[in-house]
Amino acid sequence: MLTLCIDTSYKYLTCVLIEDDHILSSYSEECFKRQSEEVFPILNEVFEKAQVPKDSIDSICIAEGPGSYTGVRIAMTIAKVIGEMLPCDVYTISTLRLYAAGKNNCMVVMDARAKRVYCGIYDGEDIIKDDCALPIEEVDPGDHLLIGDGQLFGKECDFGNIPEAFLKTKKMWKKVEKIAYLTPEYLKESESYYR
Repeated sequence: MLTLCIDTSYKYLTCVLIEDDHILSSYSEECFKRQSEEVFPILNEVFEKAQVPKDSIDSICIAEGPGSYTGVRIAMTIAKVIGEMLPCDVYTISTLRLYAAGKNNCMVVMDARAKRVYCGIYDGEDIIKDDCALPIEEVDPGDHLLIGDGQLFGKECDFGNIPEAFLKTKKMWKKVEKIAYLTPEYLKESESYYR
């Protein structure tokens, strides 16, 4: 089974080709606000490196957000088009859960601007605190392993290895039943954002 994974939801442009349980080829670099310009040349590069035709994928998995409004929509649009054209199965995963990559006792934080963060807490495959948007002053990393925009809390910024994260979270991907209704997860509309 050949799966194309894409994350354009935040700072990175990540494209990965996974065959069964190993990575054939990948690209992951910081590319904030340039993903739409770079994604198609990078997709070509990833397929060429793996030496597989583009129409040979069986499924696609994308990070569904939260993240940049435009960024989330880039991968989502690609997934909708590919999912309808080939056709192939489409899967999603929360961007925060992807970055957690199945680690234990971890908190993932991403700058949501306006002195807010997107935040989720995970322990392996378990969700301890659902993804939410909160004012920075309400977030206390405590003894959690901090992943993401750690600089907001005086720590290092670390998003880990995103291609490996797609592979490690494979059991957590959610299958999309109706591709036409696939929508981004923004969280800014959630009740927790307005607390």
